[in-house]
Amino acid sequence: VPEHAQRQELTTVPGTSRTAALAGDVAGQGLAALVGRTRCLLLDFDGPVCGVFANHPARTIAAGLRQLLAERGVRMPTQVRDDPDPLAVLRYAATLDRGDLTRDVDDALRAAELLAVGSATPTRYARAVIAAAGDRGRLVAVVSNNAAGAIDAYLAGQRLTERVSVVVGRPYADPDRMKPDPTPVLLAMRALGAGPTECLLVGDSIGDVLAGRAAHVPVVGYANRPGKAVRLADVGADTVITSMAELARALRGAAAPVASWERGGRVQGPTGAPAATS
Repeated sequence: VPEHAQRQELTTVPGTSRTAALAGDVAGQGLAALVGRTRCLLLDFDGPVCGVFANHPARTIAAGLRQLLAERGVRMPTQVRDDPDPLAVLRYAATLDRGDLTRDVDDALRAAELLAVGSATPTRYARAVIAAAGDRGRLVAVVSNNAAGAIDAYLAGQRLTERVSVVVGRPYADPDRMKPDPTPVLLAMRALGAGPTECLLVGDSIGDVLAGRAAHVPVVGYANRPGKAVRLADVGADTVITSMAELARALRGAAAPVASWERGGRVQGPTGAPAATS
C-alpha cells in the first residue's frame, strides 16, 4: 500500500468552513458539467463498485444476525424479523442500549461482509470509472456503510488498491453515524483535503443522496434497478445514471483538474474498533 494510503483513524467530523454552495445549487446540471468541476470522486461501495452480497445473500446474513440476538434473549418486532437488510438488524441492536450486543452484531456482520466480498460481482464499468478518474487527475474514495476491511479486501482482490486513495467504512458499533448521516462523506472530504464543491458522490440509495446533500456535496444517483431513477431524483440527486458507463465516458471526456492531492487514508471509525475487522 502506498504511503499516502496508509490506514488512519479519524474520530471527529471536520467543519464545513470550505463550503461554497449547497448541493442543490448545482441541481439540474448535466453529468459532464458535474464531472468537469470535480476533483474527488466519492463512490458508494455496494452497487456502484460491486454487488457485495451477490453470492452470499444479505437476507441470509440478516437472519444470522437475528439469531445472534435471539440467543441473547432479544425479542424483535415483526419489522426487524422480516427485514432482509443486515444493516437494519445492526441499527435495531443499537437501540437496545446494550453496547456489547451492538459490538457483537457489528463483529458478526463484518465477518460476513469479509466472506461475501470474496465472491462479490464487480459492477459493469466500475473499473473503467475508477481508472478514468485517476487517468484524468482525480482522486477516488470509497464511502460506504460496509466495513472498511471488507472494502480493502475487495479492492486488493481486484487490484484496485493503488487506484483508491481513501476508504471510509462503517463506524464501528455506531450505526447512527452511517449514511444517511453525513459523517462518512465529511470524513472522506477531510482525508482528501477537499471541499464539498470539489467532490462528487455516486450512490445507488436514498441514504447516499441524503448524506451527500447534508454534506453539501453534489450527488449522481446510480439507478441500477427499475424504479430507482425517480426515487433518487425525488430526494435530490443532481443527475441520475443507469449505467456506470455513462460516468466513465464523462470522466474520459473531462479536462484534468487544476490541482491534485497526495493525501489519503483508510478510515475505520471510532477509536477502539478492532483493527483486523474494521
